[in-house]
Amino acid sequence: MSSSLDRRGFLHTAGLAAAGFAASRPWVKSAARTVSPNEKMNVAVIGFGGVGRSNIRNCADENVVALCDLDLGRCADTIKFFPKAKTYTDYRKMLEAHPEIDGVIIATPDHTHAHIAMDCMRAGKHVYVQKPIAHSVFEARRLTEAAREYKVVTQMGNQGNSGEGIRLITEWVAAGLIGQVREAHAWTNRPIWPQSIDMGRPPEGEKPPEGMDWDRWIGPAPMRPFSAAYHPGKWRAWWDFGTGSLGDMGCHIVDPLFLALKLRYPISVEGSTPTVYRSVPQGLGKLVEPKNECYPAASIVRYRFPAREGMPELLMTWWDGGLMPPRPVELEDGEMFGDWGGGCLLVGDKGKIVCGCYGERPRLLSADLRAEAKKLAKTLPRVPGGNTGHEKAWIRAVKGGPAASSNFDYSGPLSETVLMGNLAIRFPNKLLLWDGEKMEVTNDKAANAYVKRAYREGYSL
Repeated sequence: MSSSLDRRGFLHTAGLAAAGFAASRPWVKSAARTVSPNEKMNVAVIGFGGVGRSNIRNCADENVVALCDLDLGRCADTIKFFPKAKTYTDYRKMLEAHPEIDGVIIATPDHTHAHIAMDCMRAGKHVYVQKPIAHSVFEARRLTEAAREYKVVTQMGNQGNSGEGIRLITEWVAAGLIGQVREAHAWTNRPIWPQSIDMGRPPEGEKPPEGMDWDRWIGPAPMRPFSAAYHPGKWRAWWDFGTGSLGDMGCHIVDPLFLALKLRYPISVEGSTPTVYRSVPQGLGKLVEPKNECYPAASIVRYRFPAREGMPELLMTWWDGGLMPPRPVELEDGEMFGDWGGGCLLVGDKGKIVCGCYGERPRLLSADLRAEAKKLAKTLPRVPGGNTGHEKAWIRAVKGGPAASSNFDYSGPLSETVLMGNLAIRFPNKLLLWDGEKMEVTNDKAANAYVKRAYREGYSL
């Protein structure tokens, strides 16, 4: 592994003191099992009605022991695909019944990632957690520290991190092809689900799917009645459950910028939205407050990062909801700016790089620079299978192979950066000054209160 990737992938800092184990968690043990390269890894999945379906199928060469989901009615095809795996609706019972499990894939809604991942790590299980790994900055930091504490192998589900594109971009920047980068942009077409700050809570009276325990789905969030406006899939829009467009796609799209530009904690974040937070309906003279249960339909977030490792201060701007940065004049007529899902743009003082979602199809916007790039040696290790080998990279790491490239030492700070953007969206048009090491908004107490969310009684990290 090259020194540059090693530096980004392994940030050795002091962990927290060992957390006390709750007496109600009899499956807890002290250390993860070492899996031999010559044996199959015992894998389980929690949440396989959505993206977890593809995650666990990418592990089909291993020993898939157990499948857990609160709504098994959505999971029939995957259950049929793994006929020997036991099915559960309560992950706690699954962990207790299967001490042989080596690793767990967690693909539940965002608001439950941290609590489930923490229980699994405390149980000595290696974890693969969908992006972002948590719902709040505090949770992302806590999981990063816990992974070191419990000495487990981790990977976040941002598959582009295993791809060719992110490595090419990093090598081009490291070689100085585009010079010093002081400006960068990232954007997505999300949301592609109903989302607006004017959306209020849906009417009560709906019943959850048969056999689904709604209380467990709510988990650490404030209780509210079931609605199809939340499950399945639409939970991403709601502050209590999802992390909006940024949480859905930020860890994919910002990833090449984060690695290539050696980013860590921003020093300030500012959010804005074209959605009016206080409006006067036509013909009325009274201000109407938004319901503010959901993320806005579109937003812009400006992150400022300090100078680092020979690189200058950087302004990175995030765009979503159809908003995009100005199209570079160097793009050829008819050439798509990014792709249908989004993309990112690096603006250097010698040239520019543009790519699509997941870092795919990176392109230097200069024929001369493209010619120079062809002469460069590949200095970063490649992942077999690229984007499609992301889960198997985690499995190889569990078996003593190379470290997973999006392990929590890397993806934890990336998740924190993404989630800081949501904090800025919650407090629009305010410049929030951020002390990353202390995990503190230093100039706004109200915003700082959302760094760590309040949990429903009975839940804690």
